[in-house]
Amino acid sequence: MRRWLPILFSLSLLETTAQSDSSLAPVTLTIPGSTLEYKMVAIPRGAFAMGSPATQKGRKADEGPSKSISISPFWMGAYEVTHDQFGIFFKDDGLSQGSKTDAVTRPTPQYIDLSWNMGKEGGFPVNSMSIDAALMFCRWLYNQTGVFYRLPTEAEWEYACRAGSKSIYFFGDDPAKLGEYAWFKTNANNKYQMVGQKKPNAWGLYDMLGNVSEWVMDQYDEKYFNTVDVKDPLVPPSSRYPRSVRGGSYLGSATELRSAARAHSEPEWNRRDPQIPKSRWWLTDGMFVGFRIVRPVEQPTKEAAEKFYAQYLGN
Repeated sequence: MRRWLPILFSLSLLETTAQSDSSLAPVTLTIPGSTLEYKMVAIPRGAFAMGSPATQKGRKADEGPSKSISISPFWMGAYEVTHDQFGIFFKDDGLSQGSKTDAVTRPTPQYIDLSWNMGKEGGFPVNSMSIDAALMFCRWLYNQTGVFYRLPTEAEWEYACRAGSKSIYFFGDDPAKLGEYAWFKTNANNKYQMVGQKKPNAWGLYDMLGNVSEWVMDQYDEKYFNTVDVKDPLVPPSSRYPRSVRGGSYLGSATELRSAARAHSEPEWNRRDPQIPKSRWWLTDGMFVGFRIVRPVEQPTKEAAEKFYAQYLGN
């Protein structure tokens, strides 16, 4: 099991600047080297009750005790990152490939097509990548644009998903309405779908529930609520497994798509990989996992950003 380097600084880089929340507006990132755009929604600062009450149907023990958490403002991708967008990074001729050296700047090629014929070009979510590959995409964006991008923390993800709601789902408590907002096992026909086809939440985020599960920064901790800070919490990574993922997927049940539902990665997500050692970048049995990115309002220094990527990528 690969060990992760300790985090030497906190997410204080998310502290707000003099820019007020009311002045924040959506931003559109043009993927470097292409005409592809990626819309990002402004998420205001605020506090919310993270987790679920003990009385919620389907609740698991790792969802509580519910805790009031304060979140600094940031921008979040309105959509999950697509194959088209990720492909610009992956095909960049200026990047090197390899296994675990400092020179590696993109994942190695997939030894089989890990989209499993569910869809690629045209707006389908990129899938089957490890958290390392998702973070390398963020680092590439930073190197290309000078703007710092990363994955959301688990707390940021739930805060953004809820969009001010306190109900089981961001649209209310009735699972019968879930099909209007999410692709899951009842309506997805056992495959992910093009992003943005369902209704968004109140903050304009699409597919937060279902379609593909989404990587977040945190190490998964069953006792998360007993230990985390009340402001911009993060559980620093200490090992490759388990890492937190949120949102459920096209294979998930209505219970697994609740806003408070938590899940985590497992070694079995790559059990069919015949390579020795198994790929650091791709998951043969993680076809249901993808990601979306965030951009903090306050940007870190160049030194802090590079340290962040190096430590989270284990370089």
